Amino acid sequence: MQHQIITDLHNRYTAKQYDKTKKISAENMDVIKEAIRLSASSINSQPWKFIVLESDEAKLRFHETFANKYQMNQRHATEASHIVLFAHNPFYTKDDYRKVVDAEVSSGHLAAENYDNMLNGAYGFAESNTDENGFNGHWTKAQTYIALGNTLHVLARLNIASTPMEGVDSELIGSLFNVELDGYVCEFALAMGYHLEGQDYNYGLPKARLAAEDIITVL
Repeated sequence: MQHQIITDLHNRYTAKQYDKTKKISAENMDVIKEAIRLSASSINSQPWKFIVLESDEAKLRFHETFANKYQMNQRHATEASHIVLFAHNPFYTKDDYRKVVDAEVSSGHLAAENYDNMLNGAYGFAESNTDENGFNGHWTKAQTYIALGNTLHVLARLNIASTPMEGVDSELIGSLFNVELDGYVCEFALAMGYHLEGQDYNYGLPKARLAAEDIITVL
């Protein structure tokens, strides 16, 4: 199939080693950050926070979060150009959603007279995913994965390598980035940059995906 989207996705892969001398340009980082911000989420909840690690100090702090486990990902912390910590709000409230509805009105997307209908109506879906303790982290984490998927495609379009990492120590990240997270929880991160020529064994290999007829049903 000949299409730019398909070409991008064929070229996208999980980088295994980065060239620490190559940095993502400020212009491309602006595109990446705006693309992350524009990601979709259920009821437009946006229950997330994205912490971009660019400085050596911040990346070294992230490097230290691998002290106890997942050391196979530790090198990415300092070798990749940038790291993004994808964090979610585990106790998303109606007041949190109120900020979204405020933005809906101020942007012109929602008529002011429909404010209460959206606030009370749409938030009911969040309530259906909230337990008696106010926890809805399983739902808000799922929204944050949508942002990750969106970011992976944007990086492919920009020809920037990436490594999604569920292999991170959420507890240590919460401790070493507690000020920045401010109650949010990071359970996965994304390394971004440019692969190390001749050392990234995953680069250039053919895609290994199940056949379309095995996973797609058209009715």
